[in-house]
Amino acid sequence: MGAGMGKNAQVSAAVPPPPSPAVTTSATSAGSPPATSLPAGVSPDREVMFRARVARWWPDLFTGLRTAYGDERAAALGADLIELAGAAFAARSDRLHVRDLERMLRPDWLQDPSMIGYATYTERFAGDLRGVVDRLPYLDELGVRYLHLMPLLRPREGDSDGGYAVADYRAVRADLGSMDDLEHLAARMHDAGMSLVLDLVLNHVAREHEWAVLARAGDPVYREYFHVFPDREMPDAYEATLPEVFPDFAPGNFTWDEDLQGWVWTTFNEFQWDVNWGNPAVLREYASIILDLANRGVDVLRLDAIAFLWKRLGTDCQGEPEVHALTQVLRAVTRIACPAVAFKAEAIVAPIKLLPYLGTGAYTGKVSDLAYHNSLMVHVWSMLASQDVRLAAQALGSLSPKPTTGTWLTYLRCHDDIGWAIMDEDAGAVGLNGHAHRNFLWHWYSGDHFGSPARGLVFQYNPETDDGRTSGTAASLIGLQSAGSAAEVESAAAALRLANAMVLGWGGIPVIWSGDELGQPNDPRWALEPGHGDDNRWAHRPRLDWERAESRHDRTTTAGRVFGDLVELVRARGSLVHLHGSVETQIGPVDDPGVLVTLREHPVGRFVGVYNVTPQWRMWPGWRVNELGVADAVDRITGDALPWGGDGNVWLPPFAALWLTT
Repeated sequence: MGAGMGKNAQVSAAVPPPPSPAVTTSATSAGSPPATSLPAGVSPDREVMFRARVARWWPDLFTGLRTAYGDERAAALGADLIELAGAAFAARSDRLHVRDLERMLRPDWLQDPSMIGYATYTERFAGDLRGVVDRLPYLDELGVRYLHLMPLLRPREGDSDGGYAVADYRAVRADLGSMDDLEHLAARMHDAGMSLVLDLVLNHVAREHEWAVLARAGDPVYREYFHVFPDREMPDAYEATLPEVFPDFAPGNFTWDEDLQGWVWTTFNEFQWDVNWGNPAVLREYASIILDLANRGVDVLRLDAIAFLWKRLGTDCQGEPEVHALTQVLRAVTRIACPAVAFKAEAIVAPIKLLPYLGTGAYTGKVSDLAYHNSLMVHVWSMLASQDVRLAAQALGSLSPKPTTGTWLTYLRCHDDIGWAIMDEDAGAVGLNGHAHRNFLWHWYSGDHFGSPARGLVFQYNPETDDGRTSGTAASLIGLQSAGSAAEVESAAAALRLANAMVLGWGGIPVIWSGDELGQPNDPRWALEPGHGDDNRWAHRPRLDWERAESRHDRTTTAGRVFGDLVELVRARGSLVHLHGSVETQIGPVDDPGVLVTLREHPVGRFVGVYNVTPQWRMWPGWRVNELGVADAVDRITGDALPWGGDGNVWLPPFAALWLTT
């Protein structure tokens, strides 16, 4: 066993069917698109459109397949995938064909500054999918145009890693509704100018998934869908260079299975079996799943755990070249059948390893359209805890520019914990010890550091390395939960407004985690729900408090203050073309260690973001303001003039955030 160790890995007979007789190996191996027959009933104009897309995307499809599986297989595999795309294209609704055309004419639709995201669990937001339809006006009021519903495809019973142990990709959780309900929601969202985002778990399936059930029953075809080893020789060899994702409750990367009589690869949990992407049949399965979800109206697919797809001995099995080749293949298939659909890479990796998921070199513009800016999230919280921007300026200023075709997904918080990804090199460059600073951060946000107002929880503490991660809602981490006076509430609310301004002012798509728009604290009953007791991340996944939401227009309440501040930022952002996602954010000079300055050079002019990360008044030198050309600018968030002091400098109030343009 052990297919998937490299480009020449052995696979079983579970390969795609041979191409149609019209396809000739000599033509396709030379790079020409294969001849493809569409199902009956496709109109001549749509057939012309389909063939034009095949001609456009065939080179990407073919070269990606050749990288992953070799020259001999690429042509036949490509022809089969185009047949699959043709069937999906023919079955696509008229409404979705129109959406395809609109987005082909505006390929930067994800990069528009009006694109605001919101992420939530369906049941914790609105009960079920029909309930989400009823709550769309609430999201519209917040300015949401991109709704990410956390895993809702049918998971295994019991512990499912928050829904990431999928038992059926073609069914919705019964308590949330049906696939028809999902399709109905997508249609209503499209009517409201919103896009639907779903998770697609690519690295693994639940032990109860049909493929795994058949493998355990002895079917050799499906056994080859997984990495199975008869003894510990190969697992031990791999383990020598593999990290542990969840060392507390899922140590190691392999699990013995009695039915298989073998060790199966299980990166995340023993009930989540890594699939074998070295087997082309697995690629075909996922291509079919993507096309099915696209035809249900899904607009963006979050490619979960994408970094782990390809296994190679002697590496950490993350981000291998074949990962990007396979993403290119899936994207090409999608562009042929349903170009309105975009990919988002879930790759929480070191900053220097992140850009390939947006496309670099030969993969530029050919892989994922979106990627999470994990570093920005980490450094926003780091600046607020340390009241110092120098580490953030070093780290964020050292990142290589992303391709203009790619878009950052920015966020203050998400469903996951915060792993304090502070690189030792960045810390050392500003005179800090990386380990000591990471240690400070998780202690600060758990509230056990002197002076900290945070009320987060420590997640996955590792006593061997003295490292910890952090769970908690934005309100609990920022100090709103612990605030005992009006002054403390004001300070915490101002800090939260600042943090949101930094995220929304970075560019890309800012995503709000459900409840943070109302300043909801940690759920005190998080451990009482079945399956949640060992995972304190559920503390920051509270059910949306709709009673609290009733006061969102009353700024004398905490919910009203937080909601009103966020809506103000969203509206200002939508008016600023400078925040188009294609433009790169640069770090400006640090004149005061408490003030971060960001710059964005757009053809219409310069954007300058100014952020005081401290609870004190700070000075921004007047000569710098003049040098940047914004001396006469007004804050585009509030419309107020710059707060000039009598000394010729700009004096920034505590936690001030200014968006200035030339």
